[in-house]
Amino acid sequence: MRVNKIVLALAAVGAVGLMTACSTGVDLASNASPASTSASATTTTTTTTTTTTTTTVPPTTTTTTPPPTTTTVKPTTTTKPKPVGKAPGTPCLATVAACVSKSSGQAWLIINGRVSYGPVPMMPGKASEPTPNGFFHVEWKDKHHKSSEFNNAPMENSVFFAAGGIAFHEGSLSRASAGCVHLSTTASAKFYAVLDVGDPVEVVA
Repeated sequence: MRVNKIVLALAAVGAVGLMTACSTGVDLASNASPASTSASATTTTTTTTTTTTTTTVPPTTTTTTPPPTTTTVKPTTTTKPKPVGKAPGTPCLATVAACVSKSSGQAWLIINGRVSYGPVPMMPGKASEPTPNGFFHVEWKDKHHKSSEFNNAPMENSVFFAAGGIAFHEGSLSRASAGCVHLSTTASAKFYAVLDVGDPVEVVA
């Protein structure tokens, strides 16, 4: 009787085991493991490629053109010293532009203290109407002057330098004047061309 209980008990255990095996899908006869379904996990690797665009900006070249260098050269002003003493070869001061020597009957043109023309022959005024001595300045000029005092007598190349109508002009070199300084045609033209208003004149005895 006890044996039967044990057998029943074992039978019961075996039945439970069989049921368990069926519920789990275990093939007890073949002792095979139930079919395993493996789900293959597909791993998708997303590679994000970052494209780096490097833009090379050309360097900005700023060319600064310096302003042109202006060199101002000041003109050299050389002040010549005034001539002193007598103009060489004349009885007149070196600072005058025209010189007349009544005693020698000669005349000169002077530039910068030196004779530029002459001596040339000249005829001064007569004793009763002498050519005045002293320092004077050219007052005015008239190329084809006619004397209102002497009936429109021609006085070509007249250069007036003293009061009373005293002038260098073309005239006789053998007859004394009425106070003017007579010169030849060539000499009177030269005096007229060279002398300007304001130029100093000296007349010596």
